[in-house]
Amino acid sequence: MANTFQITVPDIGNFDSVEVIEVIVKIGDMIKKEDSLITVESDKASMDIPSTHEGKVTKIDLKVGDKVKQGSNILVIELSGSSDKPQKVENKTETKETAKKEAPSQAPSETIAKKPDVTSTHETEVVVLGSGPGGYTAAFRAADLGKKVVLIERYSTLGGVCLNVGCIPSKALLHTAKVITDAEETAAHGVTFGKPNIDLEKIRNWKSNDVVGKLTQGLGAMAKQRQVSVVQGEGEFTTPHQIKVTKADGQIETVGFEHCIIAAGSQSTKFPGVKDDPRIMDSTGALELKDIPKRLLIVGGGIIGLEMGTVYDALGSRVSVVELSDGLMQGCDRDLVRPLQKRMEQRFEKIMLNTKVNTIEPKADGIHVNFEFEGKLDSQVYDRVLIAIGRRPNGKAIKAELAGVNVTDQGFIPANKQMRTNVSHIFAIGDIVGQPMLAHKATHEGKVAAEVIAGHKVEFQAIAIPYVAYTDPEVAWAGMTETEAKLKNIEIEKASFPWAASGRALAMNRSEGTTKLIFDKETHRLIGAGITGISAGELIAETVLAIEMGADAHDLGLTIHPHPTLSETVCFAAEVKECTITDLYIKKR
Repeated sequence: MANTFQITVPDIGNFDSVEVIEVIVKIGDMIKKEDSLITVESDKASMDIPSTHEGKVTKIDLKVGDKVKQGSNILVIELSGSSDKPQKVENKTETKETAKKEAPSQAPSETIAKKPDVTSTHETEVVVLGSGPGGYTAAFRAADLGKKVVLIERYSTLGGVCLNVGCIPSKALLHTAKVITDAEETAAHGVTFGKPNIDLEKIRNWKSNDVVGKLTQGLGAMAKQRQVSVVQGEGEFTTPHQIKVTKADGQIETVGFEHCIIAAGSQSTKFPGVKDDPRIMDSTGALELKDIPKRLLIVGGGIIGLEMGTVYDALGSRVSVVELSDGLMQGCDRDLVRPLQKRMEQRFEKIMLNTKVNTIEPKADGIHVNFEFEGKLDSQVYDRVLIAIGRRPNGKAIKAELAGVNVTDQGFIPANKQMRTNVSHIFAIGDIVGQPMLAHKATHEGKVAAEVIAGHKVEFQAIAIPYVAYTDPEVAWAGMTETEAKLKNIEIEKASFPWAASGRALAMNRSEGTTKLIFDKETHRLIGAGITGISAGELIAETVLAIEMGADAHDLGLTIHPHPTLSETVCFAAEVKECTITDLYIKKR
């Protein structure tokens, strides 16, 4: 007698019933495990129901238009082998979107650690170590998926480095700086303001209370709404299933867990051999805005240093930047950086490229810095020095190796596309897994990790991750750069639109910008983009979507953009590629 098995609808979430919109198989079909059987649709999403067994379809129990719920019969199969004997199986569902991102359930060479019988202060299904954008996103998503979650954060408020002492407060100060410089530059078109009165205490209070405070309080409220338990203190692993948390008063609590998501981020890289002195700052210290130094040196010409230079310049400091390499903001195409560098050369005291800092020595009269350029030595004295030479991950600081997690010498924790480390129940996201160290990358990785823990078949498959320098002008880029394409011998076509031909840019007296699009020469699809100018960070999002959707110049050029706006420079750049541009005259080749 044939060995048959009835396949039913699995748990499909908080739905009493959903409609069958497609029956994918028919009687007589041979199906394998995970083959889609039917597609159902709710008011929120459509999803495919996969098979739990392998065999031949002998009976179908439903049709298009039927309403089904958990336990409803789908079909009967004749099992194809002994390995497919009937057994209790928890069915998993997946949306059509996540089906495109199906991934292996485990990382290569992973370790499966058995949970020991150890008592902890807190026991939970999921613990998230770190509550930055990646961490709180992971915690909230896991809670939304029905998991019991504990969130560990060293700061007294949620948000990690980004909200408390990083991205958000820096953008608040950059907004203030923009208002000051905009007011200065309106003199060129007939409106003159007096010299600004800088009240540092009010600026600090606005940054900390009105901006950071509101955001962190909002996160705290959402954690309570989701019943996410927050444990405040410094966390570090003691075993593969336990984290020790040292609280501000020295008390110790422990968190036992089934799954962990490491979102412990990174910290500023220190300059070797420099003595501790309050006048020598990292980015956190610079954001405290204790005073406005007459002369400020920024060591490092990357995004963080240039953003802080923009702030202190607007507030009245004479700012100098020293960079070891031959250009500012390495990783970005030079034509995009050029307008920013030109403006900074006009506003800053000095920009020193190809220059090495030999020593930084604090003395009573200031910070003495010795430089070396083409074999020549120079010495300068500054009131403050900002060290902005990069960030290093916190993999070593959290003692992840005690959980059996692989940690590189630099402190990175390798993870696969499901964000799973070599230890099967421990995941890692954000800065700690590697470049790019960007908050928006971490948030997407956090969702993936939470969904994998909840049984979803997803993985991180971003084609393009945008970078933004919130300087003045802003510089933003995504996908393949022109420099990268040359190094990889990828044939490209590029098209640029100068903002000098943009009515909106001219009306704002900021025509130094440019919009550049990079296309694959063979497929003609957009594979990269870069924008320099006012609000470049907002404008880049359209190009990221275009890259993800596989758009070409034709798609972008035929998309009607509002006029006059800066957003239409994307359309104009596409028209340059298509040779249909009318806002520029380009001689036919």
